[in-house]
This record gives sequence, C-alpha cells and structure tokens, in this order.
Amino acid sequence: MGLDDDAREYHREEPPGKIEISTTKPTNTQRDLSLAYSPGVAAPCLDIAENPEAAYEYTAKGNLVGVVSNGSAVLGLGDIGAQASKPVMEGKGVLFKRFADIDVFDIELDQQDPEDIIRTVSAMEPTFGGINLEDIKAPECFEIESRLREEMDVPVFHDDQHGTAIISGAALINAVEIADKELSELNIVFSGAGASAIATARFYISLGADPENMVMCDSSGIITEARADDVNEFKREFARDVPGGSLADAMEGADVFVGLSAGGIVDQDMVRSMAADPIIFAMANPDPEIGYEEAKAARDDTVIMATGRSDYPNQVNNVLGFPFIFRGALDVRATDINEDMKRAAAEALADLARQDVPDAVVKAYGDEPLQFGPDYVIPKPLDPRVLFEVAPAVAEAAMDSGVARSELEGQEYAERLEARLGKSREMMRVVLNKARSEPKRVALAEGTDEKMIRAAYQMKEQGIAEPLLLGDRETIDATAQELGLAFTPDVVDPDEDGKADEYADRLHDLRKRKGITRSEAGELVRRDTNYFGSVMVEESDADALLTGLTHHYPSALRPPLQVIGTAEDADYVAGVYMLTFKNRVVFCADTTVNQAPDEEVLAEVTKHTAELARSFNIEPRAAMLSYSNFGSVDNEGTAKPRRAVELLHNDAEVDFPVDGEMQADTAVVEDILEDTYDFADLDGPANVLVFPNLEAGNIGYKLLQRLGGAEAIGPMLVGMGEPVHVLQRGDEVKDIVNLAGVAVVDAQGE
Repeated sequence: MGLDDDAREYHREEPPGKIEISTTKPTNTQRDLSLAYSPGVAAPCLDIAENPEAAYEYTAKGNLVGVVSNGSAVLGLGDIGAQASKPVMEGKGVLFKRFADIDVFDIELDQQDPEDIIRTVSAMEPTFGGINLEDIKAPECFEIESRLREEMDVPVFHDDQHGTAIISGAALINAVEIADKELSELNIVFSGAGASAIATARFYISLGADPENMVMCDSSGIITEARADDVNEFKREFARDVPGGSLADAMEGADVFVGLSAGGIVDQDMVRSMAADPIIFAMANPDPEIGYEEAKAARDDTVIMATGRSDYPNQVNNVLGFPFIFRGALDVRATDINEDMKRAAAEALADLARQDVPDAVVKAYGDEPLQFGPDYVIPKPLDPRVLFEVAPAVAEAAMDSGVARSELEGQEYAERLEARLGKSREMMRVVLNKARSEPKRVALAEGTDEKMIRAAYQMKEQGIAEPLLLGDRETIDATAQELGLAFTPDVVDPDEDGKADEYADRLHDLRKRKGITRSEAGELVRRDTNYFGSVMVEESDADALLTGLTHHYPSALRPPLQVIGTAEDADYVAGVYMLTFKNRVVFCADTTVNQAPDEEVLAEVTKHTAELARSFNIEPRAAMLSYSNFGSVDNEGTAKPRRAVELLHNDAEVDFPVDGEMQADTAVVEDILEDTYDFADLDGPANVLVFPNLEAGNIGYKLLQRLGGAEAIGPMLVGMGEPVHVLQRGDEVKDIVNLAGVAVVDAQGE
C-alpha cells in the first residue's frame, strides 16, 4: 500500500479518528459518580458562579485549548470545507497532547463570514483556556485573530501566521550568527504574500530586521508602491519604493530568501545571484521553492538552508512552537500571546540549538551528528528539551509583560513540566536537585568515550557534579573540541598523575593475598581506569565512580568490589532498577548481581533498596515476591523469602512495612491486599519488589518495562562501601547523568 492508503487505514482503524476523552478522577463507585455529577457537582458550580476564576481550579479549562477552523485553507489542499478539515484538527490535538500534555477540543465551523466566526468563537470563552486558530484563509484570518484577541480574555493564536514566523525566526537568529552578519543590515526577500509571509516579515522586524531592507513578492512580482492600490491592505504594508520586477530581480544581492509560496520557482542562477554566504529558507510544502541539494550545489561558499521537510537538515516545523507557547501561556493564565512571548519562544529555540543534543534525539534522526552549525540552526521537533526551554521562557515573558494572571517560580515550574513528561523525570528531578545542593567529585572511568565526555559537560552545566574524566588527556581534549563543547574537561590521566605509584601500592596492599604482585598492580592502575578510579575513590581523591559503559557488567563491577568492597553494615551488593509508570513508582531488586540469594541476602538487599527509595523521597513498602501467597505453597523456594521477612521483622533497624512471600499481583493490587490478605503488614501496594533470584528479577523488570510501558532508571548499585554505579553497555548520556546524580546523593550521605 502507498502512503495515502496507509493513512486511510490508520484513521479508520477502530476506534475511528485519533483522539478520545478519558476521565481523570475515579468513577468506580456510586460515591465517585455522586461527586463527579449530581449532587456533588453543585458545590464547585456555585463557587464558580461567585468567582469565575475558580473555573481554573475546579475544571479542565486551564489545560484545554480549542483548535478552530472553517476549512478554508487546509494545508496545501485549499478550501475543502469544515468537515473535511477535521482529520487535520484532530491531528493538531494529537500534537498538543504529545508534546505539551495539553488537551484539545477540535471545533470545525461551517462558516465563511468573519463576523460569524468571531461571534461563535468568542461565545466559547467559558470553555477554553486558549484558542488556536487553524487553516483559515487570508486576508480574513488577520481580522478574525485581531478581533478575537481584543474581545476574548484568553490567548488567541493563529498558528498559520505566527508558527512559521517564530520557528524560522529562531533559525534566522542562529543563521545570522553563523554567517557573521548583522540582522539589522540584512536584505531580505519574501516569496509569497499570504498570512504566513506577512506575519513572518512582521516578526523579523520585531527581532531587529529593518523593514526598509525587505522586499516582498507575490505571484505578480515585487510589491512596489506603484502597485499599492492593486493589493490588499496587508500586502500594502510591505509595498516598497523600488523598481518593479520578478522574484529573480528581487533576489539579486539579497542576504536572505524566505519562501512561503510554491515549489520549484527558484533556480540555481537565482541562488548564485545572492550575496555571500546566503541564508535560504525554502519552506513551501511538500516541495520547497528550490531543493536542498540544488541550492547547496549552486555555490562554493556557505549556504545556510532550511525547508519544511523532515528529510533535510533545519526543518522549520510549527510543532516546535505552538504546543510550548500555549503551555507557557496556559500555566500563567495569560490573557494574550503577545510579541514579547513570541520573541521569547524564538530566542529560547535559538539558544537550545547551541546546546549538546541528547542521544535519543540523534538516534531518532538516523544517528547523524547534530551540532550547531549551518546544518543545525534549529532544534529537532522530537527534542524533549523544547518543553523545558520554550514554555518557561514564554511564561516569564507573559509575567514580565503584564498579561499573566498568576505567577510561577522558576524551579517549581520546571518540576511541574518534568512531571508532565513522565514520572521518571519527576523522580530524577528530586535527586538532581539534591545533587545540586552539594556537588561531589565523580570519577568517570571510561573518560575517553564520547558519551562520557558529553555527560561530563552536562553534569558541569547543570551543576550536579564535579566530573573527573579518567584517561588519555590529549584524546579527551581533542574529542571535547570536536564535539564543540564549551568547557575545559577536568582530566585525570593515569600516565601523568603523580599518584599512580601510590595507587599501585594501595592496590597491591589490598590484593597481595589474592595473587596480585606489585608489578601487576602497577600495570592494572595505569592501563585499566576501572582499577585506577576504584583506588581513587577508596583513597578519597574522588567521591564516587561511574563505569561499565564499554564493559560487560561483571567485569566492570569486579574492580570496585575488589578495591572498595561492601559498606561496613553490608555483606552484599545488589543492582536496583527504578521503574516509573504514569502514577506509580516501583524499585525492583536484585536485577544484576546475586544469582541465587539466600534469606540473609534477600533481607539485606531489601534494606538497601528501601534506603535507595528514600533518597527519591519515596517511603518504602517492601514485598518479597514468590509464586506462593503466605504459605499456599510450602517448599524450600517459597520458604526462603518467608524467612527473609522474619529476619526483617526481627531487625530493630527496619522501620518500613515489609511482608511476604507473596505473588506479584498480590503485592501491587490494593484490592487483593485489602480483601483477601488484610492481615498483611503492607499498608498499601508495594513499591519495593524483591525478587527471589537474579533470573526472576531480570526477567521481571524487563517485562514490566516493555509491556507495562515503564521507564527504567538504573541499575543503581546498593551496598557498596563507597558510591559506585555500573552502567549498562550502550547507555545514553542522560542515563550517565542520572546515575551521576544518584552517586552524588549517595556521597552526600556518606
């Protein structure tokens, strides 16, 4: 099947369409329903009648946007009518939800008269926290948006006008820097004079471009003052006192070409006629005004090229804007989306493009390097950091410009945004905030690895640790420079470090009765940074160690176990994964270390895991898992977790509920615990799951992660004498940074 057939099948598959309504409160009992509807609903209704602002507290209004269209200018399809536009509007709702967790009702109006649309949309103000106008043709769209902004007390935003303006504006800010030009001196040519082109020209002026240096062309050529009486009032705004001519004439000597018109209307000669190091934004979709390869091949100097296509660098995609602009506006209950907020969004996007790009984003785009430069002037649409950069910038601009009805504190708002993207981000925010309060020295054993270097950069940028990269200094410095990272790595090179002999002596002292000679110890310290880093931490020259990125887990764990060993109150270590679901967090142990633990190991692992849970501000409730429920099967396998529970119940230091043996569903389903096993010591579903052996633990956490849709953080090593964490081979930079945060918090508690 072709793409069109695939799309039809995608939309018609049960249930038809792309969106649905789901409840956010319990509706399981009669009491739930009486609270959700009659008679309970009367109380909030009366409160809202007395104070309309209470609607933001009692209803979904504050997170609800109306996506409104009359279908008069749908994508490249033209005036196809309101009903036919519905798949597009539903799709817009999907993007709002996917990227910014904003709920949407799509509203398709079978109306053509601007006055009818204005009257209808304005009357819906009690329903929505904001209005996104979509696919309404020019010039009517200008009047509709302008009037609605005046009449309504919630933000109104016509994405077709401003979305492209803001995203391409961000690209322009960076392109100007790369081309070493001044924005105010640029000669800018526009191909197209519709809603998007006019809004983009206005926005560039807002950013600092000189309107006198702008030339706009429509299908009849350059819009000149001589043509002023023949064009509408919006085009007339950009009529210039210049000779008439074609688009080719306008482009001669221009610094910037902005295409918002039709595909294939620009050729290589026109590109060659432009000024040195031209900036070309060919944004007609699906076919740009000139193809990417064609424009690049037209000249030998630097051509900074952007299109609307995802298969070429620098995609100008509105999804980088509207979800996050509305997120920031809704969260401060803004009455408008003004010019200050739009500029803040563009500047935040431009700044983000200069930062190191997460591995997950690189992988999503074919593992091609993404580094600030001519082929990367705007972030990718799938970059999750856009939410954390753009929404706060927009919210702050709203507060500063006086259109916000509520105030937000930066750190608190960042945590709210983290929570919207998933429980794992919310949980890691807790740990990373603790880490920032007192950063510690974290030795990174595989310091020459690109991921470790990028992770070190992020640790330093975020202030969560003082990273020490172990390895060859020249290699690390060269790699950091190649990556364009604006920092000077703190490198500890075993071949240069004056303590290498001292570390070798210490390693020999620790392992001389385990068969290691002094000569072998010296070789290990200088050639294996796992040993070097382990002794470094053992000697208190670093506070924590991360390793394992390029090693098998057992071989990476062996050196720190040999050198550092377990904690004074511990005989065993264990690997723990934190799994985060939408509304629940569980810690799974042991998933990486102990193959066949006895009851003493299980008991100790449970205590360590409970301590780890508390470092994430989670009060532990532990369950010893089995295929038996409290003696329903009695053999050595089921008796082992039962005896571990007895050990824990007799341990005066254990101050958290723990019980077992129990089946997994008993442990995590509250109704089973309360109805069938109300004698259990757990006062709620377990959040610390202790598996009976390594095989079960590893299988269990992976099934939960993959089938349950959980995000996994770990493995976090517990029970070590000093903070040590062993990464999994292939972990991403964010995983390294997260475990570094955990290691710092571990070190703070030492």
